[in-house]
Amino acid sequence: MYVQELEPVAGSLGLSALVAALPLVIVLVLLGGVRVKAHLAGLTGLLAAALVAWLAYGMPLGQTASSAAQGAVFGLFPILWIVVNALWVYRMTVRTRHFDILRRSFGRLSDDPRIQALVVAFCFGALLEALAGFGAPVAICSVMLVALGFDPVRAAVVALVANTAPVAFGAMGTPVVTLAQVTELPLDTVASVVGRQTPLLALVVPLVLVWLVDGRRGLRETWVPALACGTAFAIAQFAASNYVSAQLADIGAALAGAGALVAVPQARRPAAEPVRAAVLTGARSEDLDEADPRREVLRAYAPYALIVVIFSIAQIPAIKDWLAKATQTYDWPFLNVVNADGDPVGANVFIWPIVSTGGTLVLLAGICTAVVLGVHARVAVREWAATAYELRFAILTVTSVLALAYVMNLSGQAATIGHFVAAAGAGLAFLSPVLGWFGVAVSGSDTSANALFGALQVTAARESGLSPELLAAANSSGGVLGKMISPQNLTIACAAVGLAGREGDLLRKVLPWSVGLLLVMCLIVVGQSSPVLGWMLP
Repeated sequence: MYVQELEPVAGSLGLSALVAALPLVIVLVLLGGVRVKAHLAGLTGLLAAALVAWLAYGMPLGQTASSAAQGAVFGLFPILWIVVNALWVYRMTVRTRHFDILRRSFGRLSDDPRIQALVVAFCFGALLEALAGFGAPVAICSVMLVALGFDPVRAAVVALVANTAPVAFGAMGTPVVTLAQVTELPLDTVASVVGRQTPLLALVVPLVLVWLVDGRRGLRETWVPALACGTAFAIAQFAASNYVSAQLADIGAALAGAGALVAVPQARRPAAEPVRAAVLTGARSEDLDEADPRREVLRAYAPYALIVVIFSIAQIPAIKDWLAKATQTYDWPFLNVVNADGDPVGANVFIWPIVSTGGTLVLLAGICTAVVLGVHARVAVREWAATAYELRFAILTVTSVLALAYVMNLSGQAATIGHFVAAAGAGLAFLSPVLGWFGVAVSGSDTSANALFGALQVTAARESGLSPELLAAANSSGGVLGKMISPQNLTIACAAVGLAGREGDLLRKVLPWSVGLLLVMCLIVVGQSSPVLGWMLP
């Protein structure tokens, strides 16, 4: 049995916290300062965490290795199981050219570039974030906007800023699933609180987007459809995350936002020529005028409809219980950890939801997609293997970061840092989103930031008398605003629109929005930690 200690270094909480923070500092410096590749930084941080656990905390090497192994397994299943299968569905639509049909369909919804930005970057970007995440929405939406005639810089900036509100529930809820796992808080509770924070961003972001596209004139002329889109998105995200399923939050929100946009008369009016001339300064793709048969348009939308239907059916109580019967529970080998109070930690047991997990449901949707789009079984399997190969470095990054997080959490390093940070008292509510924002800005992933800082936030909250669920959620909600300034996302955006080497130009344009919206989120969390907005929490 390994008993966690809070002050293993010279009996001092401060010195122990300083030593415990070394793995995090190493990862952040390697990523943000030295600009080492993410998977190498993650592996180096894991090694540092293992050494601190063994040498400073006295955790036996066997239990340290077992902790890391469980974190890596959790990174593979269910986290990467979702991502690989979701991107596989997307690759099949590209291979069959149904993705091009989808792009042309969006282009025909409106000729107003401000409305096109909302449809493509905000609504469709949210749908892509819901299915895949990990940079895919920024890359795909940037390319689509350039094809519609947007200037490459403007297209990249719009795609980056739009990729905020849906991030916490991206990749079928992967960030909140990870957050619940590392904090040992109920998933429904964590998702519920996040679903009472990020929808407030959704109200603002569409207004910011039309401002970015066409300045004050754009805001004055299209604020009604932008507000309608943001409101519908926010309501759907709140309702799904609180009363349906975290996995469906972004899918429902994206569809609701698009539906509201189409329903508003102003969104369907032709744009004035001066507006189009001022905004569409790039080369418009010639294939936008190509007519597509109605049957092929329906097939292009089919993969996303299949995912919605399959996930909705899986939420029916009787079916949900039936799928849950396949869940396996194991005593994790070579792991016997109790906290400082002598209570066993939850990670001693590993729960494997084989069928009910989001990745398996997406796999089922992918098989149905292959049938609908006419993809031969051999080709579909080859595309799945190609997807896994394409994500090989992301797989290594996620598994190493989750392994690092598990070692820090189980050895007691995260608890030590949390107790030390708790000295901030009430100010912790303001700083909590900042920590998540910083983590995502450096790592490029809300999932990674939640894995690294989730347990720390919960420990600090309990020590300072704040709600653990609130600060855990704040880590994720603040983190979404760091996505647009992360080097990873900036590089993806530049590469997608042919602006290689101009990451600094994009950073200068999006940084003020990132910091401004972060301040708003900090004030929201402070309000929710007090009677002012405390009524918002479940």
